[in-house]
Amino acid sequence: MLTIAGSDSGGGAGIQADLKAIAAAGGHGMTAITALTAQNTIGVTGVHAIPPQFIVEQVRAVVEDIGVDAVKTGMLGDVVTIDAVVEALGLVPEGTPLVVDPVMVAESGAVLLAPEARAALIEKILPRATVVTPNVPEARALAGTDSSDIEELARRVHALGPDVVVVTGGHRDKAVDTYFDGDAVHEIPGERHPDGAAHGSGCTHASALATFLAHGLDPLQAATRARAIAGEAIANGLRDLGAGAGPVDALTVRDRAPRVP
Repeated sequence: MLTIAGSDSGGGAGIQADLKAIAAAGGHGMTAITALTAQNTIGVTGVHAIPPQFIVEQVRAVVEDIGVDAVKTGMLGDVVTIDAVVEALGLVPEGTPLVVDPVMVAESGAVLLAPEARAALIEKILPRATVVTPNVPEARALAGTDSSDIEELARRVHALGPDVVVVTGGHRDKAVDTYFDGDAVHEIPGERHPDGAAHGSGCTHASALATFLAHGLDPLQAATRARAIAGEAIANGLRDLGAGAGPVDALTVRDRAPRVP
């Protein structure tokens, strides 16, 4: 499982969360880092973009030796990075599942996708996606609407090119994910954990989903199992770690994670 994403020095989100979720879902995680962030539970104090050709080189290294069964993208940052990721995805065998977590804003409020990069993400990355996993604010940004109709948001994002859209439920009154594949809408329910910690929950969900696709599950099965892992990771989150938003803890759910048949 290859994650192409940014690094969170606080260990809560980004590739650090991705690798834990991939392990919890029964995969071997590999990384192509797009950016280094100076980050803790309170906020992001600095971002250092990785040179674009080195992003490509990281992907080439793992493709040529180890192979890739699925890809997840997270923080892409700017247009130059998106172009590098598009080039890198060309090295991955055709038909490899791609899960896109359209990371735009950190839990602390820091902007992680430049405004001018949004159009590039929509034009160059979303049409390649097997599944895209926006939260409600991200879905609104991608769809270009402030609508509160989640099904409408899912349909509008789907029209941008991905095979499947999962609008996650963390920003809703009920913690229900909305799944749309172009034909049918499915609700994926889950418990809300107000006493948990949610920093890294989006990364965890998308990485687990991609790992289940790598195992051969269909997108609805993968999304359902990923929702379960993300929910448990929030419930067991480390809310007392640091002074700000505590990180999820996917590894504590490993023995209870839904198993791949």
